[in-house]
Amino acid sequence: MVSPSWLAARFDPVDVVGTLAETARSVVAEPATAAAATARLAGDSLRALAAAAAPGATRELDPPPDRRHSHPSWGTNAWYALCRREHALLAEWARAVAAGTELGPVTTRKLAFVVDQVVAATDPVNWPLTNPEVPATALRTGGRSLLRGLRNLARDVVTNGGAPLQVPRGALVVGRDIAATPGKVVYRNDLVELVQYAPTTDAVHRTPLLLSPPWINKYYVMDLAPGRSFAQWAVDHGRTVFALSYRNPGPEHRDLTMADYLDSGLLTALDVVEDVTGEPRTDVAALCLGGTLATAGAAWLAARGDRRIGTLTLLNTMLDYSEPGPLGVFTDPRAVERLERRMRGPGYLPGSAMRATFDALRPDDLIWRYVVDGWWLGNEPPVFDLLVWNADSTRMPAAMQTEYLTGLYVENRLATGRMELAGVRLDLGAVRHDTYVVAAESDHIAPWRSVHAGARLLGGDVRFVLTTSGHIAGVVNPPSPRAAHRVGTGPVPADADAWRDATGQRQGSWWEDWAVWSAERAGPMRPPPPMGSADHPPLDDAPGRYVRET
Repeated sequence: MVSPSWLAARFDPVDVVGTLAETARSVVAEPATAAAATARLAGDSLRALAAAAAPGATRELDPPPDRRHSHPSWGTNAWYALCRREHALLAEWARAVAAGTELGPVTTRKLAFVVDQVVAATDPVNWPLTNPEVPATALRTGGRSLLRGLRNLARDVVTNGGAPLQVPRGALVVGRDIAATPGKVVYRNDLVELVQYAPTTDAVHRTPLLLSPPWINKYYVMDLAPGRSFAQWAVDHGRTVFALSYRNPGPEHRDLTMADYLDSGLLTALDVVEDVTGEPRTDVAALCLGGTLATAGAAWLAARGDRRIGTLTLLNTMLDYSEPGPLGVFTDPRAVERLERRMRGPGYLPGSAMRATFDALRPDDLIWRYVVDGWWLGNEPPVFDLLVWNADSTRMPAAMQTEYLTGLYVENRLATGRMELAGVRLDLGAVRHDTYVVAAESDHIAPWRSVHAGARLLGGDVRFVLTTSGHIAGVVNPPSPRAAHRVGTGPVPADADAWRDATGQRQGSWWEDWAVWSAERAGPMRPPPPMGSADHPPLDDAPGRYVRET
């Protein structure tokens, strides 16, 4: 079964016990809604049981269709149909009780999260006695599926903290299958390596491009498998591309702050890029937290009259954290305080905790499907580059993590002009660069409406793009017949939904639109600069050392 330590890693910041205690007090004080919902549950459950006992009546038990319940027995076998119907009634009851409680906004959000986790966990599809595929597969394989499943369960308890394995270990090799775009490491300090990618065109645009990834995971989400690498796409479209690769911090880095990430990361990289290319300006393309830092860095430079950044490309980047979406359950003041206490000993937040947090936001897709496939059906997980990257999470220094969560999620200082970084007050209105902002319609990490709200705070010309898919798949978005996006022209309007409804959808990837927009602003063509310089000679082949740290 899922280990207690794994569950604790997921739910400790949410304060499940405190949330349920506060809910219980509310229900006791105002019991009418809970009583009505319970009476309705009892009546509907008895009717479902009677229907299951009646021959040929199982169709009456069907709840709305669900792709996970595709096995015919869900609709034709009385036991499985009853299990599915009772689960639907339980979910309806839990949400009705939650909706009827008088709680503050923070606890209401936490309660909704807890209910969603319970509903996901108790779905009969997730357990062997209530999932028809389990006995059917066992019969078809002569019981071998059950033996393989027990072996997988034991492996995951011993080697994966009790969590189901999402990708086979060692299936994709960094530097060969992913993070494989050729290049050289041309700079290294205690926090970052800077990768310079080798040119693939005879001429390149004069202005270089720096990729600023988040440091919650390894940088190669922006240099994924060949054909799915944004870095390679930019190189093939005539850009001289560099990428920041952050190291995996340890206890000795506990006191690193956002200012350290700015100074030793982004600003130092800009200096090195200028030295290597001889160009005074660098375009920056940044993702998620890396985009927040890049924008903060642009505001910091603007306050000093420094114009080293050319254009900005912000991918699924929040600047306004007033509506953080599902992550809000982990980022209220009480949750941040609990997290801070947890980090005091080791000096960092373990990478496993970050990964567990993101998995819990999509439990059906990122937890329970692997429980069913791996433990009950005895399958090995498929090889998928995005999940390989997702599993390659990094630690977060304690000081930086607390500063980040408090300053942005709790107090929203950047959007409200109250954030200071390295002694400079940051004003997003002073960021007057041409900016290409991408949001993803199904993003549960950086909700697209919040990305839209942040884009309105920038002082320059903004091209707002809404792509399909989610937080990462919306960024790893190579040209495909299935890709689609919306593009706004002119000032970013106040009403995000009205903008979406009025903006027609274009077929194709936003990568193609970005390539045109970026080329128009990247300057004339020139011969590619050398790999490295006299002051910054190549140190290693890409992807370097830091990306391989565990």
